[in-house]
Amino acid sequence: MQRLHPPALPLTGGCPCEAVRFEVRAMPFLIFAWHCTACQRWSGSASVDSGQARRFCTDARRPKTLAPHRRPAAFESTYRFCADCGGRILGERADLPDIVTVRAGTLDDTSWVRPIAHIYLASAQAGRRISEQCAML
Repeated sequence: MQRLHPPALPLTGGCPCEAVRFEVRAMPFLIFAWHCTACQRWSGSASVDSGQARRFCTDARRPKTLAPHRRPAAFESTYRFCADCGGRILGERADLPDIVTVRAGTLDDTSWVRPIAHIYLASAQAGRRISEQCAML
């Protein structure tokens, strides 16, 4: 197995059209692979890797182009999208005001990204299912 090396901080990233850029000045403390149906539909992909970081460690550049979308659910979420291209940049939850979720795919360097767990496996697409024993590795 290849040894991973932590990336240099700050982590940088942005939306597909580069109208929005951001920095994360501390390593995200959790990265999950989300297999829920909602994430599949929002991303158009089989799963999404997302990392959580402290709000005070993140800084969105050109924030006037971030458009919010509120999603009521078991917990209220607000997603921030680029108003120009629609790329999702950040996620926020009302019950976790100090935490910001960043989609790993928006980072400039994703070579170090490894989820600590796979969640919502019951809705994982058939080709992406993994055993429950591997899910928490």
